[in-house]
Amino acid sequence: MAVAVFFITHWTLSLFCQTFFLHRYASHRMFSMSPLWERFFYLLTYVAQGPSFLTPRGYAILHRMHHAYSDTPKDPHSPVVTPSPARMMAKTWTTYHGIAHFEVEPEPRFTGGYPEWKAVDKLGQSWPARIGWGAAYGLFYIAFATSPWMFLLLPFHWFMGPVHGFIVNWCGHRYGYRNFNTNDASRNTLIFDFLTGGELFQNNHHRFGQSPNFAVRWFEIDPAYQVMRVFSLLGIIKLSDKRQTARYPDVQDASGEGSEDPSKTGEIAEA
Repeated sequence: MAVAVFFITHWTLSLFCQTFFLHRYASHRMFSMSPLWERFFYLLTYVAQGPSFLTPRGYAILHRMHHAYSDTPKDPHSPVVTPSPARMMAKTWTTYHGIAHFEVEPEPRFTGGYPEWKAVDKLGQSWPARIGWGAAYGLFYIAFATSPWMFLLLPFHWFMGPVHGFIVNWCGHRYGYRNFNTNDASRNTLIFDFLTGGELFQNNHHRFGQSPNFAVRWFEIDPAYQVMRVFSLLGIIKLSDKRQTARYPDVQDASGEGSEDPSKTGEIAEA
């Protein structure tokens, strides 16, 4: 029971930090928060992801590249261009590592607008810290696992961030239905995205890149957005008054007109 609770808690918390803080805040600035709350969620993201910590800067730049070059050779993680899961993840890691460690210079339009905390980034990307987190998970399993097969869950803990990224980008561009005629292979995989907190509404998100609600039809549910609504009511975040609102059916699909997705141009709206 302890292992099951720990795994579900780690999965959910890491996932929430990735979609809420790294994706919707750092990458798209769909909402604003005070400097104190920003530091809180920065630290929470580090603790939640542990050995697979992804820096907000590295994640944001990588994600903006994905929107601008979705399912083209310049997309850092497209299953259409790179149909091998291992090769796709290797390409993703190589691109991310170069950005996160300042080894490559990204296009200027993809930079800025994301939080930075160099001390946490340095700690989170250090091998002693990563190994320490991994060892701590292992000790927990040694103490509480009731069957040898439970140890097979450890790699998911160690690579939680990349695992979530793989599920979203692989499944979200291969399996499911499409609400909009976007210029890529994005799909909506689940109508209630309990698995990745709304991230598997990829087709919706690629059409309305600045909409904080990834669900657009009456039967679609974006769990992370529901949490964001509560946070907004509590004053933890402030949703932008100029935020993009997703709509279905899409006016652009019917008339050929409509606003361009800001995430494709690098013009990330300020909350």
